[in-house]
Amino acid sequence: MVDGEPESSDSLRTFGAVVQGLREHAGLSREEFGELVRFSKHTVASVELGRRMPDPEFVTRAEEALGMSGVLQKAAGRLERQPGLAAWFRRWALLEQVAITLYTYECRMIPGLLQTEAYARQLFVDELPPLRDEQIEAQWAARAERQTLLHERPNTAFSFILEEHLLLRCTGGVEVTRGLIDHVLEIAELRNVEIQVMPLKRESHAGLHGPLQLLETPENQWFAYLEGQQSGQLVSDRKVVSVLQKRYARMRAQALSLSDSVSLLQRLRGDL
Repeated sequence: MVDGEPESSDSLRTFGAVVQGLREHAGLSREEFGELVRFSKHTVASVELGRRMPDPEFVTRAEEALGMSGVLQKAAGRLERQPGLAAWFRRWALLEQVAITLYTYECRMIPGLLQTEAYARQLFVDELPPLRDEQIEAQWAARAERQTLLHERPNTAFSFILEEHLLLRCTGGVEVTRGLIDHVLEIAELRNVEIQVMPLKRESHAGLHGPLQLLETPENQWFAYLEGQQSGQLVSDRKVVSVLQKRYARMRAQALSLSDSVSLLQRLRGDL
């Protein structure tokens, strides 16, 4: 890392981590996978560890071996093209672009896909150590690009569960919060988006372990993403993902209904 910017090889490691996650999800060893793609297990390891640029043949054969529909092809085409995303998040962002289902629970901040520019910039300004102006611009550009998923993928089902306190905090001030709520209400009108609010008072809550994201690929494989202070974990283990799916399902039942969530958002907007 140099001044908080990813190293030039970081995107290779990101691609390699995606390959590794998909391979392990398919239950293949490196040797078994190597036989399928007709590359040695050492080459597979080099790609997965980000030490080698994947050959076009490797990507094509890996797609066939894993039963994917363009996920790796699209990921390979975006190597070195995501400077505004945190290194540990990029492997998830690559899968996010082709997902047919995306679930997000947040208890720390409004999810990036729902943020307004003013809200996002306040978060960037609050970063420690402080970001340079060009870093802030790069981060907002990357976030804005991610947000196009909501409109460009109308057949993808998006679900968001937001804690009520995220809006009561008034991050950035009253005007920023008003704009944020208006934006969330507008997004909630999209047919492929469901937004629910977890009320401030709730005796039982299945999300106390922290933020959670789940996605389903076009091949109906499920992955999870868990993020901490300075790291993130892509989860492909079926048993772990199953547990996280159950927690998310319980939270959907515990949160306010879609219509009640909209009513609460409108009331919070009116109280500002």
